[in-house]
Amino acid sequence: MFGDYNSFCEDDSLLAQVLDTEHTRPQDAETDVKAAGEFVPEGLPLGIDQRKQDNSSASEIGVICGGDTEHGFQTPESDPLDNKEDLGDSLLDELPSSQLLYFAEMRQPSTGSERSAGTKKMDVSKCSSLDKIWRASSPCPDSEHKNRSTEFSRDLKSDSCKNTSLKDHLKNALTENAKAQTLKVSKTKQLKEAILSEEICVARKAIGSSSVDIGPFYGLPSKVKDLFWQLRGIETLYEWQHDCLTLECLQQRKNLIYSLPTSGGKTLVAEILILQELLCMQKDVLMILPYVAIVQEKVWGLSNFGIELGFLVEEYAGSKGRFPPIKRRCKKSLYIATIEKGHMLVNSLIETDRIGDLGLVVVDELHMLGEGSRGATLEMTLAKILYTSKSTHIVGMSATLNNVGDLQKFLQAEYYTKNFRPVELKEYIKIRDTIYEVDSKAENGFTFSRLLNFKYSSNLKKADPDHIIALVTEVIPKYSCLIFCPTKKNCENVASMVCKYLNKEFRSHREKEKQDLIKDLKNIGNGSICPVLKQTIPFGVAYHHSGLTNDERKSIEEAYSRGVLCLLACTATLAAGVNLPARRVILRAPYVANDFLKKNQYKQMIGRAGRAGIDNAGESILIVQEKDKHLVQDLVTSPLENCYSNLLPEFTKGMQNLLLSLVGLRIAVTQEEVYNFLCHTLLGVQQQLLSKEKSLSELVKDGLEGLIEKGLLTVKIMEKDQNSKITLAITRLGKAAYKGSIDLSYCNLLYKELKKGLEGLVLESSLHLLYLATPYDMVSNCSPNWMIYLRQFNQLSAAEQTVADMVGVPESFIAKKASGQAIRKNVDSASVNRLYLTFILYTLLKETNIWSVSEKFNLSRGYVQNLLTSAASFASCVLHFCEQELEEFWVYKALLTELTKHLTYCVKTELIPLMEVAGVLEARANQLYNAGYKTLAHLANANPETLVKMIEHLSRRQAKQIVSSAKMLLTEKAEALQEEVELLLKVPTDIPGTS
Repeated sequence: MFGDYNSFCEDDSLLAQVLDTEHTRPQDAETDVKAAGEFVPEGLPLGIDQRKQDNSSASEIGVICGGDTEHGFQTPESDPLDNKEDLGDSLLDELPSSQLLYFAEMRQPSTGSERSAGTKKMDVSKCSSLDKIWRASSPCPDSEHKNRSTEFSRDLKSDSCKNTSLKDHLKNALTENAKAQTLKVSKTKQLKEAILSEEICVARKAIGSSSVDIGPFYGLPSKVKDLFWQLRGIETLYEWQHDCLTLECLQQRKNLIYSLPTSGGKTLVAEILILQELLCMQKDVLMILPYVAIVQEKVWGLSNFGIELGFLVEEYAGSKGRFPPIKRRCKKSLYIATIEKGHMLVNSLIETDRIGDLGLVVVDELHMLGEGSRGATLEMTLAKILYTSKSTHIVGMSATLNNVGDLQKFLQAEYYTKNFRPVELKEYIKIRDTIYEVDSKAENGFTFSRLLNFKYSSNLKKADPDHIIALVTEVIPKYSCLIFCPTKKNCENVASMVCKYLNKEFRSHREKEKQDLIKDLKNIGNGSICPVLKQTIPFGVAYHHSGLTNDERKSIEEAYSRGVLCLLACTATLAAGVNLPARRVILRAPYVANDFLKKNQYKQMIGRAGRAGIDNAGESILIVQEKDKHLVQDLVTSPLENCYSNLLPEFTKGMQNLLLSLVGLRIAVTQEEVYNFLCHTLLGVQQQLLSKEKSLSELVKDGLEGLIEKGLLTVKIMEKDQNSKITLAITRLGKAAYKGSIDLSYCNLLYKELKKGLEGLVLESSLHLLYLATPYDMVSNCSPNWMIYLRQFNQLSAAEQTVADMVGVPESFIAKKASGQAIRKNVDSASVNRLYLTFILYTLLKETNIWSVSEKFNLSRGYVQNLLTSAASFASCVLHFCEQELEEFWVYKALLTELTKHLTYCVKTELIPLMEVAGVLEARANQLYNAGYKTLAHLANANPETLVKMIEHLSRRQAKQIVSSAKMLLTEKAEALQEEVELLLKVPTDIPGTS
């Protein structure tokens, strides 16, 4: 063995026999070599075909749905796939790299045995693991094509080598061993990617064919099923979910609306459809959600899937999002957007002729089509997609739909519904001392259930006439409970009142974790904590409404999810916001603020009752005064409210905005074309109901004339062959308005103020720029405290006082207001209020502490937080307004870019990279930074177990989500830079002098 190389090769004991066999049976010898090249360790998964034997068929899927580990389900400690792949990889590691290359070459099939182009199903079991390592590639079609070309050329080369003796091959291989470099990329990782790539190929063919075979998991690689089990604890689907996913209309890529009660599992169906589109159809997907918090939660939740399956998850909410989005060559993108950002995204895709890249649009809470200006924006978005792209299909879902026929006609969609709920929900109405059960079959809507027989002292009965304490203590602390209150103040009062009469035993339940929560809230408030929360949290009780900061809300939500808090007094916004279910839901009164409850709102609130996988029952109790009894009877017996178009009521945010963008995007450039488009909207479907005074064509004419008067559109007369044609064209101001999503009510005013700013923009501080970015829609609700206003005025520098004079707010006016003197001079109240809001933002950017600013201006923390969020979003809109069309505003581009970033995060500069990660707010960013995680790369490469040990109050689940979100963001940024590099290096096709 240690002699000369040739002496080993001349050893008759081994090679002579092999050579003799090779000469006598050349065909068998060749087969043996191939077999060696195709060696696969026992138990190593090869692909989808082999998995099919181990998976039950789709028709045998059960009706069990799991929750995550924290909700009582046992998640496996490790992925069974990982164990198998690690085993295979260790065996392959024993082979030198040159041997791997040799076997990979030897196993190439002959030219005559190439697979035909028309083969419908890949024979995955014949693909060796070694071959997969060297052919591992992303699902990008371009790279697959290159791989096929390489394989073909290697096939030809291998033909010429077939007659070479085994002895020579072994000589070459042993020589190459000394020269070969170690593989830098993990073979385990390459193997995983190769297997997934093969499975996706098979799944894509299965989805594209008319076959009823839906593969191991609804046309998706079996790895997706494993991920749902690992990340969500979901092993099998409900029967309705299986039925919905196998609907014929989905196989034919038709639009679909589906409706089920709250907690029925609608989102899981949407996620499976999204993954089918991204992985199998190789198209981008847009998911539209109603609120920023839900967008961030969904980005947080789907980042793990993106990392594992090779697609990008991009957030479009608040001030975040690129327009148009970067065009990816290989990886596909899942855009998760709010209604407003979704509309801007669709506009940018239409303008750049890329709307066809969007394969699927998923709309959650489809009933929001009927809700004010946001409903009008959603209608515009969907109508444009339907009109401009025949390849994009739309899936809408909701728990509260009534006039589905109108929506079906508008979306050209099929409808699927089921009255399914995994946890039974019992509804009760409490009137005085009697509780009735809601019964739709009963004449008045509810039947007698039971009398309250709680023994109350006279003091307690006076303090709690509605028996809230008794109803709550039946449930807590063992189970969770939500109390919906009409107002924010009522939330705090109810939380305080309940704690006042709870037994001291409640304090001992999870006492240490409650103290940790109080400590966490103090850190968020820089040492300050709300007195009400300080009093109530030891009992496991808290309030939840828009008066809290984002950080406070997040901490309270996490504590409630873990069971540290067992009772939340909250406003109606929680019902449509973050998913926080409970065993019992109590509605303190049938009102939201001063408005009587709508059936849709009622259903959303009571839908929080009953938690799948935790509770086996859910209850809702509506507390009613005698005077409201007849209204409540109507509430429980009436159907859900109809969904009507809001294009007309929201004229400038609806109809005019739509008409302007239609002309700007050149979707419609004549009055007839505009009318034709309007006929395909929800308004067009419902025109007989909604526009009785004027016909749709008259509404179009009036809307266009209004835009021409505002200088946003112009009329052009084109003469051709003695025929004249009147067309519409958009002005620069009009184009800037729809690109920036600026409310047309304020469009001209914004232009004038930006133009005036150019004459003397004060850049000594950010005050002047902040004034221009202060949102107009918050001005009318602002009521300045004149003494505070004057105090802030006196702190301004000379240059900053110049800003106040420029915007039309003299110091003398504020001084007189503060002293209560009569005002003779006419001053614009809108400018006065807007400057006051600017002072709040200015102080906030300097101090970066919402608590201290809210105390300084005597405002709730939530109001200050909301102002900051709105200002960041509006600054982003103003930036888009100035960006392309209005060249005179070039100076604002760089200034507003930086201002938008500061308003979005409002933290010290060093924390911004951490704050970019979905789910990381200021308090968590501070913890991470202090622990040494100072960059995005630090977080993306962090060990979740180490994070849990180093960061206080961080669960294992949260740590994993933070790491996956950071990885996704880092990948997205790297992909963007790679696209830019390749674009720069691309050789132009129109170089002068080339043919």
